[in-house]
Amino acid sequence: MENLSEDIIMLIMKKVGVVDILLNLQKVCRSWRNICKDPALWRSIDMHSNYSYHIITCCSTTRINRTRYVMNDMIKHAIDRSCGQLIDIKLEKHFNVDILKYLTYRKNQLKRLQIVSCKKVTNKGLSKATKNMSSLEELHIYFGNITNAGLKNIGRNCPRLKSLTFDHQGRSIPTAIAKSMPELRHLSLFGNQISNRDLEAILDGCPHLESLDLRECFKLDLYGMPLGLRCSSSIKTLLLPNDSIADYQYGSSINRLYDTDDDDDDYRYVR
Repeated sequence: MENLSEDIIMLIMKKVGVVDILLNLQKVCRSWRNICKDPALWRSIDMHSNYSYHIITCCSTTRINRTRYVMNDMIKHAIDRSCGQLIDIKLEKHFNVDILKYLTYRKNQLKRLQIVSCKKVTNKGLSKATKNMSSLEELHIYFGNITNAGLKNIGRNCPRLKSLTFDHQGRSIPTAIAKSMPELRHLSLFGNQISNRDLEAILDGCPHLESLDLRECFKLDLYGMPLGLRCSSSIKTLLLPNDSIADYQYGSSINRLYDTDDDDDDYRYVR
């Protein structure tokens, strides 16, 4: 490891991820500590739910409520280290709108935001946060509580938005997409309850769509219908309601909670 260049070490760190950098790698030696402070390392931050499991299993005396505090503390520290260079962030489960506020206060030029099963991120909170995210080009929301009202505000706040994922949103019908996101190129509505009429409005309002994921949108009736022919002729990459979901990245396991009955303990990392 002593003969590795800084570029190679940084590449390894990016693969390892945020938690291991803060918990372990930055403590190896002074040179690694300096690399861990480089803002370039923090341009992309991925705080997926496996990290909370990692903390619980590696620190056996940490409980789930403590984990929420730890994860929020860690993500704030990672955002600080980006020094305004953050362009891509992925949040899962334990995060709330306070993290989005913290993100916008740091004046990052965010281009990609992914939110997975963050039930505490609300229409109001996300709408307010995106007022300071005019550079956003991709927004991916899975298993959330965002409704049509939130989408409407997001579309107004993010005129550069080119890619939207709005998957597994329960009974929320994303009709605001048609009126507020005319520049979309890529749209995923996996597992939503949209109708033929809703889809037709989206196609009318988003004339530049190149890819469209409609898997498990079982209220749609496209086979042999004019709307189905329109989709297949105008969309380059089209996934229909009954198409295979074998390559879909999220399953029912995303909603699993990790818990433990052990006593609390403090989590500490080197700032």
